[in-house]
Amino acid sequence: MGDSGEPFRTITAAMDTETNATFATTTTTADAPPSLDELARTGNGTFNGTGNGNENGNGNGNGASDFNGSVPRHHEEHLPRGIHETEEEIKHRWFVGSIDQGTTSSRFLIFNGEGDPVASHQIEFENLYPKSGWHEHEPLELLASVEECIEQAMRKFSDMGYSKSHIRSIGITNQRETTVVWDSNTGEPLYNAVVWPDTRTKALVRELKSRAHANTLTELCGLPLSTYPSSVKLLWLIQNVEAVKQAYEEGRLAFGTVDSWLIYRLNGGAKAEKPIHVTDSTNASRTMFMNLRTLQYDDRLLGFFGIDRTKIHLPTIVPSSDPECFGKVASGALSGVSIAGCLGDQSSALVGQCGFSPGQAKNTYGTGCFLLYNVGTEPVISKYGLLATVAYDFGGGRKPVYALEGSIAVAGSGVKFLMNNLGFVDQSSKITELAESVEDNGGVVFVTAFSGLFAPYWIDDAKGTLFGITQHTSKGHIARATLEATCYQTKAILDAMEKDSNHKLESLAVDGGLSNSDLTMQTQANISGIRVDRPAMRETTALGAAIAAGLATGVWSELDDLKEVNQVGRRVFVPEMDRKEAQRLVRKWEQAVEMSRGWLKDHSEDG
Repeated sequence: MGDSGEPFRTITAAMDTETNATFATTTTTADAPPSLDELARTGNGTFNGTGNGNENGNGNGNGASDFNGSVPRHHEEHLPRGIHETEEEIKHRWFVGSIDQGTTSSRFLIFNGEGDPVASHQIEFENLYPKSGWHEHEPLELLASVEECIEQAMRKFSDMGYSKSHIRSIGITNQRETTVVWDSNTGEPLYNAVVWPDTRTKALVRELKSRAHANTLTELCGLPLSTYPSSVKLLWLIQNVEAVKQAYEEGRLAFGTVDSWLIYRLNGGAKAEKPIHVTDSTNASRTMFMNLRTLQYDDRLLGFFGIDRTKIHLPTIVPSSDPECFGKVASGALSGVSIAGCLGDQSSALVGQCGFSPGQAKNTYGTGCFLLYNVGTEPVISKYGLLATVAYDFGGGRKPVYALEGSIAVAGSGVKFLMNNLGFVDQSSKITELAESVEDNGGVVFVTAFSGLFAPYWIDDAKGTLFGITQHTSKGHIARATLEATCYQTKAILDAMEKDSNHKLESLAVDGGLSNSDLTMQTQANISGIRVDRPAMRETTALGAAIAAGLATGVWSELDDLKEVNQVGRRVFVPEMDRKEAQRLVRKWEQAVEMSRGWLKDHSEDG
């Protein structure tokens, strides 16, 4: 906890549905939900533009906050059913809950059978930065924020005339790679959670890369050695934290990603009659411990990192959708409700975009930026710097589906940098307005390599670098260059995906907080030369987890049942820039990337 005395904050927001502009405010208590009469009269929904960065970020990176009973559309016929239903009709209506645990906030949303959110609550929590490059969360604070979101959202749900009995099941989506360790005897954390972009393991990664067989890992697990996966975070904790090392030696060290931690504690933790310690294959695929083809732990991978399976409690790997494996909520407003779905945030966003066919791709613009490309039922090991991962595994006799992934470390966090560190704006939602105050970037290029550069570059020794500054450079030019940096890196990943798949993408489905910026989405279309497809309801990450849970518990029977989910009001941005000009700008960006290399030559800071 920080010194503020405020463990977490509730976020409320309002949306201008004509302009997609967002106006966020911070309060310490949740606003009371509007009455059903008010909802029917106004149709007001509430969304926030750039929060909850899963990698998530929510990283997930969707940014919704409190959503009090309606979808963001003007017409009454699109309001969630329930507002004009009789009590008898309400009794026979199913809903699915979704926990969305991201890098900067936790949320709980409740979706109806049409995939519309009808109630939600969001809470921000503290991000800890003990040293340069270190990034941590307090595990119990993560849990508390999730539990409070459930309580508050269920209160709003009850005010709409529903009850817990209408919640068929819940799903969980979470920031991936973030590593939690706890005592298997007590269920209490042994150290803060080490968050996915944390770079304290740089020196360890260099040492691991020099080991025999290091070049064989990617073929087994789909991931390259970097500071990113959970494996190197766990190894660092065992080597450097005495309490973790001792628990490991005594055989009581429990390890998991955020999904495992939440599922374990929501089921009652160590006090449960039978503690539930599981993870799904999308999260397990980010540890470097799981074989990408068998979807089980591989002793060759564990052995490379020196992990003795007899000394550590690893979560059992299960499908992403299952009515029993994840247990039930042990207490609180959802006591007794099944947890039936679990997906890492980026896989969840692909599912929420209904990207069920090979060749479909999505990009989530959150704290980071994450592209997933569905490659079908056989994994594709990239030759161009991408990650191979599990897209989803719905079980029930269905084959797992794989994806190529490209990760960008800085997207929405670049906007936060301009706001918090440089004071360019007082609200992140105003960054587009600032960028639009100038016609172009004025020759400024901003390589936002705060933690090095991820796919497809994988440059660990790059640092954030501004090029092209003159006496005429303004805040607007730098703001525009910050937004463009995400678009250029996305273009580089799309190019790599086309090479690996031998297929030219025709469109890109988008979500996440930064996708609310029309300027950014138009820039993305211009630079990439493809259509950018943005849904009106952008809670796709949370929706994906709800879909996984709903498929397991009969809310939806087959994927075909989901064809019409979230299809109303989509906006498509088409390229408007001359291709030669776009190519010139891309070359300029690539030149800047090359010049940003090599800033971390002194390794003494790596720790």
